[in-house]
Amino acid sequence: MRIHRNLVLSGVAAFALPMLTACSDDEDEGRGAGATGGVGGSAATGGQGGTSGSGGTVGSGGTGGTTGTGGTTGTGGAAGAAAMLEVQLERVEAVGPDFVLEGWVMVNGMPESSGRFDIETGRTSYEFSLTEAQASASAFVLTLEPAQGDDPAPSMTKLLAGDFSDGTATLSIAHEAALGDDFQSAAGRYLLETPTSSVTADYNQGVWFLDPSSTPPAASLNLPELPEGWTYEGWVVGPSGPVTTGRFRDSGAADSDGAGPAAGSEPAPPFPGQDFVDPPTVLTEGGYQVVVTLEPEPDNSPMPFFFKPLSDAVEDVQPPDTQPLTNDAETAPAGTATISP
Repeated sequence: MRIHRNLVLSGVAAFALPMLTACSDDEDEGRGAGATGGVGGSAATGGQGGTSGSGGTVGSGGTGGTTGTGGTTGTGGAAGAAAMLEVQLERVEAVGPDFVLEGWVMVNGMPESSGRFDIETGRTSYEFSLTEAQASASAFVLTLEPAQGDDPAPSMTKLLAGDFSDGTATLSIAHEAALGDDFQSAAGRYLLETPTSSVTADYNQGVWFLDPSSTPPAASLNLPELPEGWTYEGWVVGPSGPVTTGRFRDSGAADSDGAGPAAGSEPAPPFPGQDFVDPPTVLTEGGYQVVVTLEPEPDNSPMPFFFKPLSDAVEDVQPPDTQPLTNDAETAPAGTATISP
């Protein structure tokens, strides 16, 4: 009997979850460059915009700033601003046309928006004008927000945060106001196997995040619990691009699409993973990778989010042996926020 026939827990029926084509059922648009505006300029130069917003105004005491080129959400350098906020970001990419980034300063324990923006290619620094009250902020938080129909309060999808000290905040995903973990301890393994197929030789057409060495099989991913606004997603990345294996928050339960749209007719184990047997995709040929990403929730992109805490190049390892995932926590976004007169 094939080892993978024992991957289904005793008494657990096959999953009848919604099937996907090449991405989860709410993922139908790409994560490309967002149509968001620019950010405010300094008091002397005015705002730099995006596509249709208002430009910057003449700075207080300045020589007259130039008019910004407009942006849907960008704000110009306001006359009489009490201070400027400069946000320097590392390893943060554009979040697509349906989302924008928004900065928040904490004033007397309450969040106040410092401005909405999107990442521009080659640009890492963004400036915003602050009021006198905002200039005494205690912390900064960076969130992902809907580009349209946004609530005036911060979303639950908080990416970076940091506390101000001497005017500067070091921004990290590990801050309690963001993800609350640095992902340095994230680890895991995966199994090449096709539990939904009755064919023995097609083990290399499926990926499952489980450990078959125990009875019953156990979860093989060690990931931190996520705050509201985030979820995990597995991916197989190959010559034709990335294909989701499903979204999940619990690595010990089935993911959002069960065994996937290309699965066979046999029951699937209650763990994240996917079979690629109909049509067949041999994952040990062509330079495939297995990746686990952190994803905003909700999300409608068929592309992986830019933070990928675990990954591995697939090798031809036969079941029941598993393959380790590499910890890529050093690719986590980071940055600084600095308030200056």
